[in-house]
Amino acid sequence: MTKKQVTQLSYDVTGYAIKVHKTLGPGLLESVYEKCLKHELISNGYHVRQQVSVPVTYNGIALETDLKLDLLVNDIIVVELKTVECLLPVHEAQLLTYMKLLEKPQGLLINFYTDNITKSLKPMVNEFFRDLPD
Repeated sequence: MTKKQVTQLSYDVTGYAIKVHKTLGPGLLESVYEKCLKHELISNGYHVRQQVSVPVTYNGIALETDLKLDLLVNDIIVVELKTVECLLPVHEAQLLTYMKLLEKPQGLLINFYTDNITKSLKPMVNEFFRDLPD
């Protein structure tokens, strides 16, 4: 996997999120957007896992937690969906932590409570992305 391939996958996921948002509009529950985005992605040939458990290891001990990310696309992109008036730093921290714990190079924080997905979308990368070939 290259940086270019990861970036293209991120653009693709964003495009399907925009399609879902244009079709449904803002104001629904996060779970509705999650199901619709998953359907769009699977219908277009992507591998998607929903409500993926995020393992936590602390001091060498695997802990059982209730952490679950919304969508994992092609085992590469972590997608966290929100339906909030304003994205907060804690939402970004949550996504970055999921990416770190799962060792995934890119994440998308998508807020459907908006008039324009692209204005509120936050793509995030980390050291795993940095270490990929161009």
